[in-house]
Amino acid sequence: MTPTPTPRRLTDLLDPPFMARLDAMDVLSRKMLVGKLQGERRSKRRGQSVEFADHRPYTVGDDLRFVDWNIYGRLDQLFLKLFLEEQDLTVHVLLDTSASQSIGEPSKDTFCRKLAAALTYVALARLNRVTLSTFADGLTGQLADMRGRRWLSQMAEFLLAGRAEGVSCFDKACKQLARQRRGTGVVVVLSDFLFKEGYEEGLRRLIGRQYDVYAIQVLSDEEWAPPLTGDLRLLDVEDEDVSEITVSPVLLDYYRRNVRAYCKQLDEFCTRRGARCVLARSSQSVETLVLTVLRKAGLLG
Repeated sequence: MTPTPTPRRLTDLLDPPFMARLDAMDVLSRKMLVGKLQGERRSKRRGQSVEFADHRPYTVGDDLRFVDWNIYGRLDQLFLKLFLEEQDLTVHVLLDTSASQSIGEPSKDTFCRKLAAALTYVALARLNRVTLSTFADGLTGQLADMRGRRWLSQMAEFLLAGRAEGVSCFDKACKQLARQRRGTGVVVVLSDFLFKEGYEEGLRRLIGRQYDVYAIQVLSDEEWAPPLTGDLRLLDVEDEDVSEITVSPVLLDYYRRNVRAYCKQLDEFCTRRGARCVLARSSQSVETLVLTVLRKAGLLG
């Protein structure tokens, strides 16, 4: 089998027609945004910008500077002016680059790097603050506080430079990222979430009042429905653990049911805590996932 060619340019990650469609999109947040910086994003928070939004009755303790004295002159009642405030949205993309991501054709690693490029492209095009991080045994690389299209080439170089290798420690990576996080925004984790230590503690560190968290679980077709039979010696690509098994139809059925149950548990874990989980396959189209599935999930609009 001819190996998948290694991407060398941004256009190998995202083709021009796809980028043109991404230009019309934006990263959405379900939270009320209270950024540190006046930015390009319109939030539902009432603020002090120049764009008038509405009135509400005055209550004791309100700032008299925002009283509409014209209404007071007509109605002899005090009303406050409300304004729409423009806010920065901070976007964190956390990309799993451990050895298990190399599985599949195309590999989960290739799929997730293209997906990370698409999400980062949208955020940069909309002048959001973006941090792109990779992890295996903790954070392994990072481009922090990017803003604007001038970062697109550097973002592409960052994603194209690495490869899937090393053992994974998701909780360690999340602990490091949580220390850096400030303000409000969106965190997107791209991974298979097949961590021996589990995903629960790591996700708990990321899920909070000020952040929308999206867990995008990417599995290969081989992991979803392995085409295996007979006596096999299985080797863990990360820690080299060895298992010897005899594959039978009964065992394969048991495996498939367990994989689906595991994915459902991840989805339920996220839902109970106000996060979102999206299941994807590395064989599917990144364009379809972004333009259809992630819009329906509320991450993009």
